[in-house]
Amino acid sequence: MLLAASPPLAPEETLTNDTVVALTGAGLGDEAIIAKIRSSKVQFSLTTDDLIALKQKNVSGPVIAAMISAASGNGGGTAAPALSMDSPDPAVPHPSGVYLLAADAEGARMRRIDPTVSSQAKTGGIFGYALTGGLASMSVKASIANETARVQTGEKQPKFYFFFDESNAATGAPSGTWLAGTAATVTSPNEFSLVRLVRKKGTREARVGSMNIAGSKVGVMDKDRIGFDYRMVRPGVFEVVILQPLAPGEYGFLYSVGGANAGGALTARIFDFTVK
Repeated sequence: MLLAASPPLAPEETLTNDTVVALTGAGLGDEAIIAKIRSSKVQFSLTTDDLIALKQKNVSGPVIAAMISAASGNGGGTAAPALSMDSPDPAVPHPSGVYLLAADAEGARMRRIDPTVSSQAKTGGIFGYALTGGLASMSVKASIANETARVQTGEKQPKFYFFFDESNAATGAPSGTWLAGTAATVTSPNEFSLVRLVRKKGTREARVGSMNIAGSKVGVMDKDRIGFDYRMVRPGVFEVVILQPLAPGEYGFLYSVGGANAGGALTARIFDFTVK
């Protein structure tokens, strides 16, 4: 009786520094390389000089972090995904927040925009309001510190990425970035208004309401909104594009307006940026 010979089993692959460099050079994204590291046997050399050499060969920070985690025995799918602050690839996990996709001499990268909280309400048009006995509207404005934003761009139609908590479910570390004043969690760019901020001495202002004898309105008026569109890249991650070129000036994505009135406090969060 003849017995069929089974094909020999392929030896288990062991990943090394050179393997990771080769995968990077082949153009694989961080997500694919990290998945390969977690599912394979590894034998990495990770001295300080090795890490510098990996970076010089264009291996990204998140991939290097995954190599360190796997070498320390935390691989095999048990480690939380490494978070990047500046990778231009939206498939790479980022901490929750709003990011501007920027391009400079070092190449494309994301710049995180920290929210600026306004707790001060100002009023405008109060003379007309008083002169007409409340028939003319008085505007309510949110004021934030400084005349310009930390994050600046020369692009007239910059591109943004919004990372919500859902995008980092595997990390098990929800962020408080998106908690609105009502404690409701924000989950979509559709809940934001893009507005132009008016420079004042030492501050910037955005109109966020109005009031007259008939009552008050809280929120950004339609005529003050700047149009943008968005699409979901993956669960919890959205690409946001501006629909029209922006003139040089100050801008911000605004959400969570609450408690606005002529004499009271106003709470708003603004993700501000400057177009040069």
